[in-house]
Amino acid sequence: MTLTLDDVRAAAARIAGHLSPTPAVPAPRLGDMVGCRLHLKLENQHATSSFKERGALNKLLSLDDAARAAGVIAMSAGNHAQAVACHATRLGIRSTIVMPAFTPFTKVERTENLGATVELHGETLSEAAAFAHDLARRDGLVFVHPYDDPLVAAGQGTAALELLDEVPDLDMLVVPIGGGGLIAGMATAAKALRPDLRILGVQCSLYPAVRQALAGQPITCGGATVAEGIAVKAPGALTLPIIRDLVEDVVEVEEARLEEAVYLLATVQKQVAEGAGAAALAAVLNDPERFRGRKVGIVLSGGNIDSRILAQVLMRGLVYEGRIVRLRISITDAPGTLARVTRLLGEAGANIVEVHHQRLFHNVPVKMAEVDVVLETRNQTHVEALIRRMREAGYPTNLMVEVG
Repeated sequence: MTLTLDDVRAAAARIAGHLSPTPAVPAPRLGDMVGCRLHLKLENQHATSSFKERGALNKLLSLDDAARAAGVIAMSAGNHAQAVACHATRLGIRSTIVMPAFTPFTKVERTENLGATVELHGETLSEAAAFAHDLARRDGLVFVHPYDDPLVAAGQGTAALELLDEVPDLDMLVVPIGGGGLIAGMATAAKALRPDLRILGVQCSLYPAVRQALAGQPITCGGATVAEGIAVKAPGALTLPIIRDLVEDVVEVEEARLEEAVYLLATVQKQVAEGAGAAALAAVLNDPERFRGRKVGIVLSGGNIDSRILAQVLMRGLVYEGRIVRLRISITDAPGTLARVTRLLGEAGANIVEVHHQRLFHNVPVKMAEVDVVLETRNQTHVEALIRRMREAGYPTNLMVEVG
């Protein structure tokens, strides 16, 4: 079975009044970085901060009375779980979500708070999925697949209708790919309305299952990624042929580029994005020549990033920009020397965050000491000026690669 524009339009009519459209906003500062006119489709603005609500809601609204009375079940450790739980509860449908046993407690709690019954089973997503299918057969529940379902994919495609309604003259559309439901639905609608529109898919380099499948290569995926929302090891049987027919190319992005995209969305655009949600921007940053001079729409697919991960990404971004650095300064181990060093740094406009005074390590001569100083600075040029000032004052100073 495949999808049509009519399927997506039917989904849009079905979810209208249940789900508010999300905005498509220009991002001129981000666009200027790569020389294109950039527009962001803010799917992180849904109640559960993810596009997954579109497909889950369309599926739930399509159920007949008997299916609603029986209840639904889904397998997910992330955004799909919350989407199904949220809208099933709102519609008065009993929902069960199967999550792998390793799922962080915060995700379990959030899903339960949305009204679902959570079952923890298995060490992998595959084991959780098999258990969910077993429960569905045993209890007569409707299985709501996260991507390989025509009603789910059609629901995700409604994002393209909204985007092209707001920005009809796009040259390119860039969409993250996990299992392929979002890009299959959006490409179906977008290519029907705009056959000349170029559509690109993006995968993280650790989980390039769709790109490998399209190339006829063995699928080899694995590893820890900041883009866990698209860390899918098997493309959908429904979605893969649609991607093959309608998507111009599927590209990969490395972890460092994903982190950069999360950082820039937060600091430049003031938008919180999870790693998967920032993947489309990461692809644009990774290959600016491909997008230069064009009007580009990218899907910010979700904003459910762990606060600790976001904090680390922001701090690492500050380090990369030279706004937080660690200097190692050699001094004589004499009274007053450390005070003179800190005064010099302050006079040069650096804000001292941490100071570590080392006498016993790093093979330091007995009459010398080393001071590791973590500083807030303006930029790389400021850092270079600080190092030069300290050396001219007689204090050998080196920039350390990492902070902490």
